Amino acid sequence: MTAAPLPPVAPEVTATLVEDLSPRLRKRLDAAVTKLGSRPTHRDGDTVTIAVDDDTELRLHAPGGVVATVDAITCGCLLAPACVHRAAAASAAPAADPAPEPAAEPAAESAPDAAPDPAAQPAAPTVPDSTPLPNSTPSLGDTTPPTAPALATAPPSTPVTVPAPDEATPAQREAAAALWSAGAAVLEAGVAGAGAVAQAALLRAAHTARLRQLPRGASAALSVVTLLRAARAGDPSYRTADLVTALAELLGTAHRVGTASGAELAAVRGRARRPYSPDGSLRLYGLFTEPVVTDSGHGGARTWVVTADGRLCTVGDVAPGGVGRALGVADRIVRLGDTALTHRELGRAGLAVSGATVSPDGRLGAGKGVKAVTARGAAWTEPPLAALWETPPAEQAARALRSVSRYAEPGGGGSDLLFLDIELLGAVGESGGTCLLARCDGGVPVRLAVADDDPALAHRDNLMLLATAPGTRLRIIGRLVPAPHPRLTLLACSHPTGESTVDLGFDRLSRADLPNPGAPVHSAPDRPGGPGAESPLHLLERRVEQTVPAGRAALGMLGDVTAEARRLRRAGLPTAAGLLTALRASAARRERDLFGRLLPADTDGFAAHWLAATRYTASVAESLCAAAWEPGPAVPTHGPTEATAPRPAGSPR
Repeated sequence: MTAAPLPPVAPEVTATLVEDLSPRLRKRLDAAVTKLGSRPTHRDGDTVTIAVDDDTELRLHAPGGVVATVDAITCGCLLAPACVHRAAAASAAPAADPAPEPAAEPAAESAPDAAPDPAAQPAAPTVPDSTPLPNSTPSLGDTTPPTAPALATAPPSTPVTVPAPDEATPAQREAAAALWSAGAAVLEAGVAGAGAVAQAALLRAAHTARLRQLPRGASAALSVVTLLRAARAGDPSYRTADLVTALAELLGTAHRVGTASGAELAAVRGRARRPYSPDGSLRLYGLFTEPVVTDSGHGGARTWVVTADGRLCTVGDVAPGGVGRALGVADRIVRLGDTALTHRELGRAGLAVSGATVSPDGRLGAGKGVKAVTARGAAWTEPPLAALWETPPAEQAARALRSVSRYAEPGGGGSDLLFLDIELLGAVGESGGTCLLARCDGGVPVRLAVADDDPALAHRDNLMLLATAPGTRLRIIGRLVPAPHPRLTLLACSHPTGESTVDLGFDRLSRADLPNPGAPVHSAPDRPGGPGAESPLHLLERRVEQTVPAGRAALGMLGDVTAEARRLRRAGLPTAAGLLTALRASAARRERDLFGRLLPADTDGFAAHWLAATRYTASVAESLCAAAWEPGPAVPTHGPTEATAPRPAGSPR
């Protein structure tokens, strides 16, 4: 019997099966999930069968690839259908994405790639109006986070009408309250305690939010479930920072539904699909092509093009297949109209497109009404491409930072690409390996890192070869890496001879291409005194991250933080010190009743403190990144003052 992956299960199916379990079986659910994970499976058409034991089989019927109803999961044991096996199978399977509304225009990509839909970007939770103090719960606006309802009393899953654009409906506020409660419960328990029952509460809240026209909150809840399962399964690709971001997105989005209005509320609600809008006739100029390889096993290529008025757009082809598919797709015909250009050819040529459709993030649609013919391209030194390099690096970095921010608003637009003229300085060693040091306009030193370390791609070899040619001047395209020092992943560059361009993921340079082949590798030290060079912000970031794996109680037992708060204040970060003190106090606080018995922990209050600290650290980290790109004299080593980052009003100075 061959192993087969379990099909995705609709969130409402998993939630219903878990809710229907008796309290006794809920206690056994996590163990049952673990046991099923080790049992053999096989697929027969649309049905996947799990051998529970030698005499019992569990079946998941997934027509269309998704288990969409409770009755589609059947078990042959004597206790079925009230057994724990059905709920365990649903909890072990991936959570299915909600079925999207029909798109106005199919995207050129056949699967998600590394440039996600802006509607799926993390929310920007509101920073409290005042810095939380150890003995008070921070205010998050006009409403207080609601008390977490019991799993069995989750909001009914009934569709509602589309609300008015200026304010959230009572049903939407109720759905947002369920999202907040489910997220706060995960933060309370930590990864170790957020088993199948807590995940089912998130799935129920996600389903209700989707039905009540809150797709952004629903997507955030599903992301938290996926990351929780990866963490509990020991997935090597799991990173605690990803779960921190996802939880902050969930809590921040849920809170803002009750306080936002107008355009802000529309952004908080989000979009269920990526809309493609007509854009008439476009003249496109190829810029470069990059390989796309995702952690989910997808691979392909994305070609960047520029319109006559300077807008960046992309044409992509990404599907399951990994790096092997990425290498093959680069030389396939672009799926856009009747053009005969491959992706790599389009990166250096042009297109004239009629009937074009474009998504808010610049993806070009490939519908039947789109017509495209090959046209002349432009060199990077010719209009309209040359204008990309005319913007000062600091302005480009600020724009890119808004695009990659963990809490960027959906539909904010912008690209994370930077276009720089640089002089190569040589290789520089780092804790994670070696990168290429360069100097751009204004004398700002920039570290150029490898975009993808896969040896099948040319990124690593090209970067190491360029490191042997110090003094070479190049025109480059890179993707911003948020860091306290200027840093990019290198994607494309002008050829060292100046005769063409190089797609650094696909094209391989040789020593004969360098102006001074064989030059020694230069080792350059880090720029001393740069913004954030010794910023103690990590003291607060560490406590924020420590909460997620083990929950609130673990943070409360970590001991006194007075010395850490004192160090933050000496560094000019009093708000960070106040947030750290309040977070630790909230984690440790447990009230007692008149008889000395412990009362339930203030889950909502702790979640509010944690959210404030998470949002603050992200804001300061982004301000450090933006300041690092500014030319001029070095900034004091203690990092930025709090005036350089958003801060809660009324916080201590």
